[in-house]
Amino acid sequence: MNQPFAPTMPVEMLDVCINGAGPVGAALACRLAAAGLRVLVVDRAHLPGMEDPAFDGRAYAIAEGSKRMLEAAGVWEHLPGAVQRIEEIRVSDGRPGEPPSPLHLHFGTQDRPTDGTPFGWMVEARGLREGLNVALRSHPGIVLAAPDMATFAFMPDHVLVTLASGRVVRVAVAVAAEGRRSPLRGQARIGVTRIPYRQCGIVATIAHEKPHDGVALEHFLPQGPFARLPMPGNAEYPNRSAIVWAEGEVRAQRLYELPGDVFSAEIASRLGGEDLGAVQAIGRRWIYPLSAQYAERYVAPRLALVGDSAHGIHPIAGQGLNLGFRDVIALADLLIEARGGDLGDPALLRRYQRRVRPGNMAMLAATDALERLFGNDNPALRLARDVGIAAVHRLPGVRRAFARRAMGL
Repeated sequence: MNQPFAPTMPVEMLDVCINGAGPVGAALACRLAAAGLRVLVVDRAHLPGMEDPAFDGRAYAIAEGSKRMLEAAGVWEHLPGAVQRIEEIRVSDGRPGEPPSPLHLHFGTQDRPTDGTPFGWMVEARGLREGLNVALRSHPGIVLAAPDMATFAFMPDHVLVTLASGRVVRVAVAVAAEGRRSPLRGQARIGVTRIPYRQCGIVATIAHEKPHDGVALEHFLPQGPFARLPMPGNAEYPNRSAIVWAEGEVRAQRLYELPGDVFSAEIASRLGGEDLGAVQAIGRRWIYPLSAQYAERYVAPRLALVGDSAHGIHPIAGQGLNLGFRDVIALADLLIEARGGDLGDPALLRRYQRRVRPGNMAMLAATDALERLFGNDNPALRLARDVGIAAVHRLPGVRRAFARRAMGL
């Protein structure tokens, strides 16, 4: 990983360099800066451009543990507009256009903490980006280089970061937060295993006649899961929900290209018996290929991987971003604890890997198993999985344990 380098510019001294200013990298920078660390953030993109509604149509289900981290990072207070509480979650199994199986799983208010904490918070990707951008500019300990690019020279006792704009910075540790095709992960020669699903995810927003009451739906269908996630209303559409819908690649492309009224009817046929009244797809649609992957390790000398650079999972449980935020929580806790010492100490980085990788691998295995178990129409498997989710429904202690895990508590 070492690269010979003879700097001709003055070398600045900072604590950490984060390569990638997506939600995970930006949140980590803000969390560290809020605790007094000096952080260089590098991204090749112009960050305000990511606030355009056409840039990313997703909405995120933010777990309570992730929300608390964003509050500590000074991000949550800058989110624009309203966020939507997830009060209940209904899990069902069925086929498009048919009533769902009577065997279902329902997480209600009795499964939440007694202080009224919701299961999660729905935040539009654009809104989260706006909040992150404000927080990045608000923390005096953050040096933001965007748009810019960097080369990294890893030395035994530091990392030398050279920006394309000419700036040279010395840090104790670098963090790869660049996404699934992480250049720093490749530079460190960390191997990756990829799991193709041959599916695409369709993302859209719907308006509906009746209120959702903060209830989220996960409806398992033979071609892939269909999720309806409650969103805050606006003046034009007082009742809105986000749709995340997985189908086989060819079928997904056909569905994505349907006329608006037909597309809306296809959505209505997948709502698992929910009575939301008339349903209308609004705004733009997006389509994404779906796959999973995992890095063979999360650390190298003076380097840590976070978020999609380390792992990517099927969206069947809506936990992808929360896994990245759990990386942020763990790594930030360790780096803040080590202030004044060597933030790139190999023992510290190994502690980070031990703290997060087993849980991340367990979540990847669980979502992969769910996709394979529920993504088919085998009658025997249908019966087994319906009996299984109904059994969990009848066990309050198990339901609450699942809920707390998903909430990041």
